[in-house]
Amino acid sequence: MGVGFRILGLVLLAALAFVVWRIYQNQKQNAANTASQAAALQSRPVPVQVTPAEIRHMPIYLTALGTVTPYMSVTVKARVSGQLEPVKFIEGQQVRQGQTIMVIDPSPYKAALDQAKGTLSHDEALLKNAQAEYARYKALYAAGVVSKETMEADEAAQGQYLGAIESDKAAIETAQLQLNWCSIQSPINGRIGLRLVDPGNIITANTTNLVIINQMQPISVYFTLPENQLPPVLHRLAAERRLPVDAYDRGDVQNLATGQLLTADNQIDTTTGTDKLKAVFDNRDQSLFPNQFVNIHLVLEDRPNALVVPSAAIQTGLQGALFVWVVDSDGKGGQVAKMQPVKVALAEGQVTILDSGPAPGTSVVVDGADRLRPGQPVTVNLARQRASQGVGQAPATGEPPAALGTGSKRGAQSAAPGSTNGKASQGEQQ
Repeated sequence: MGVGFRILGLVLLAALAFVVWRIYQNQKQNAANTASQAAALQSRPVPVQVTPAEIRHMPIYLTALGTVTPYMSVTVKARVSGQLEPVKFIEGQQVRQGQTIMVIDPSPYKAALDQAKGTLSHDEALLKNAQAEYARYKALYAAGVVSKETMEADEAAQGQYLGAIESDKAAIETAQLQLNWCSIQSPINGRIGLRLVDPGNIITANTTNLVIINQMQPISVYFTLPENQLPPVLHRLAAERRLPVDAYDRGDVQNLATGQLLTADNQIDTTTGTDKLKAVFDNRDQSLFPNQFVNIHLVLEDRPNALVVPSAAIQTGLQGALFVWVVDSDGKGGQVAKMQPVKVALAEGQVTILDSGPAPGTSVVVDGADRLRPGQPVTVNLARQRASQGVGQAPATGEPPAALGTGSKRGAQSAAPGSTNGKASQGEQQ
């Protein structure tokens, strides 16, 4: 009985050992398969999208939101009351300074002028008579015929008539002025708007708005900048007296006009921490219109030979160092990915300016970098490559260069002293 139990135990122990051995062999085989699969994946080319690093002209500028405002705007009102006669302009036309645009019925004011002239003539006749009487009484007084009081009374009457004549002349000037005001003239050169009052209405002096005239050539654009961006702008403005300003459409795609920065406001708004600036545009083609919303590009600096790569190509290493993946030949007719350290000067939207990095023309990876390792074989999709070539090229006519945003920060490695902050590159944001 005991021998049978021993034999059964040995059989079970052998069976258990065999099961453990099979499990170990299966795990070893699975590990080998996984390693071979990983090696196969490691050697399998990864599709990537590339674009060449380029040397090109890069304007460094600030971006802001602006509102187009007339250089001068006048709300025309009547200075005298009366009935409005037919207007002498076409709504929307250009008018010149001093051009008559409206007329108020001048009849009452012409009558008042004639009345003032008649009063003047009357007082002048009385003065002439008083002067004659005074001459007579003066001779009689010398002869001892009349008293001195009578002569002095005639002399005082002359002074009264002289004063009345001066008052009459002032009344004539006032009546003439009011008569002139019946002809309403444009105070500025500009474009006249829609009339606000129809002919035939009774106009009240200094209360009724008749029409609005806006000067649109030149025209102004007001925009704001954060106070931390104001010092370099003011320094450049004081040194050069002129800073180029580009106005782009609402989509920030089409360049509408180019002008100059005129000045900045003399105080910062404490509620927003911003300062208001004014730019002036010739607007000869009238591409800018009052109250139009525009995107402002305030150019601070031009870099004629900047090394640029797409911002999507910038990667961040474990120690915070910035690098890009470049595609190079493996010497066997294939292509592999390599890490290239870079020093970022500043990032501008979709492109980043480098102080040092890959040589111009080197292909840098802009898509598929998350699956790359040093020496990783890669393939470049030709269609995607052609599509990506425009990323590193200068924008087409009418498209803006990359913007330098207001909430920007410098590249982590190096930044040009005094250079304007740009939008953080992709590598810096990670």
